[in-house]
Amino acid sequence: MKILVIGGTGMLGAPVAQALQAAGHAVRILSRDLQKARARLGETFEYAAGDVENPASLEAALNGCQAVHINLDGGADPDLERRGVQNTVRAAQKVGVRRVSYISGATVSVENTGYAGTKAKFEAEAAIRASGLEYAIFKPTFFMETLPRFVRDGRASILGSQPNPLRWVAAADYARMAAKSFEIPNLKKEFYVYGPQAMTMKEALQAYCDAIHPGLKAGSLPFWLAGVLAMMPGAESLKTAIPFFRYMERVREGGSPEEANALLGAPTTTLQTWLQGLKSNA
Repeated sequence: MKILVIGGTGMLGAPVAQALQAAGHAVRILSRDLQKARARLGETFEYAAGDVENPASLEAALNGCQAVHINLDGGADPDLERRGVQNTVRAAQKVGVRRVSYISGATVSVENTGYAGTKAKFEAEAAIRASGLEYAIFKPTFFMETLPRFVRDGRASILGSQPNPLRWVAAADYARMAAKSFEIPNLKKEFYVYGPQAMTMKEALQAYCDAIHPGLKAGSLPFWLAGVLAMMPGAESLKTAIPFFRYMERVREGGSPEEANALLGAPTTTLQTWLQGLKSNA
């Protein structure tokens, strides 16, 4: 099968592209910067220049493909994810692509659409389900690969108390499951992807610090103080993070991973195993 991967150079897209190729699929990478994409992934992939905001480029990139995997991050423009998925679905229908797979999130539900990022993902999911195409919608929890982002300028911290446990998952496990899904014919399912152990954000961050930054203690920054600091020059990233962490403090993982585990093979990587791999590759 030839599969177009959108977002294939990122933290979560690249492992899927590599897993698909390892499974024997021909993989084409859509990128706005082909030189950067080749530098990231090498010459074993096919590349197509394009942008999810440009329907003509999507149609050209999808031509000759039987499936597409979508990994988008709107960043400061969360609605880009909705627009990008809708454009991709329309282009896929037009050129005869049979299947769409898409990474959404474990907390995405109609009840949580008050948060802009969740609203975009919820509407993207709806567009895929309504398309008539085969699909796999992946709804993973927090990825272990995000933990390094919590350490900046010699400090390790989360915003708020974040008391809810999360079943952290490794990108490699998710990528294997995503690749496996393409072996199932006539698929129209959503899959909750959860790792084998539950830890709060602070617990996971402390484990990361113990392994990678010995002696560094994970802390919690109260929202009121984060709000004050966010008003300072150069604090745009903190200002963006506050709504996300407020959201995460009030929601919980949804759904059951049982079907995903049964059909695709359960994630097995513990945080300790992942950290050992991180240390050995350092």
